[in-house]
Amino acid sequence: MTARDQEVRLHLVPIRQRDAKQFVKEWHRHHKPPAGAVFCVGAADQNGVLRAVAMVGRPVARHFDDSRTLEVTRASSDGAPNANSLLYGAAWRAAKALGYTRLVTYTQEGESGASLRGAGWRLVASRPPRRGWSCASRPREGNGTDGVARFLWEAQPAPPGGGRAT
Repeated sequence: MTARDQEVRLHLVPIRQRDAKQFVKEWHRHHKPPAGAVFCVGAADQNGVLRAVAMVGRPVARHFDDSRTLEVTRASSDGAPNANSLLYGAAWRAAKALGYTRLVTYTQEGESGASLRGAGWRLVASRPPRRGWSCASRPREGNGTDGVARFLWEAQPAPPGGGRAT
């Protein structure tokens, strides 16, 4: 643990999409920033230093794009403890406040999902590795993650009565 990580107290901050994209470009391990977002949220430390961002947009999978579902398309941090859990929880609260009823995201094989579980999300499906997104009718460039299994996660709605899910 570095001195920067000791006694980190994070709080939510608004962030412009262009700044969130720059943060993702600098810190995300395997993806470029997404093309766009419905909203973004950041986590800053007690000194006002941005430590993590989440970008939330329309679902990448067309069959999820039903006007009621959003997807956390990127969550990226500099390693600040609990930053991603804070952002996943905030993203779900914001999505619900905007009238959305479902929020999903994916992890890759080898990622633990601890931040998602910490925010109360649940694993709902596994997806086998893809050979790529390109097809004759829609040519695409690879994104560097072809051939990697993925896992679909979903934010949990509050149980009846408004209590926390257990």
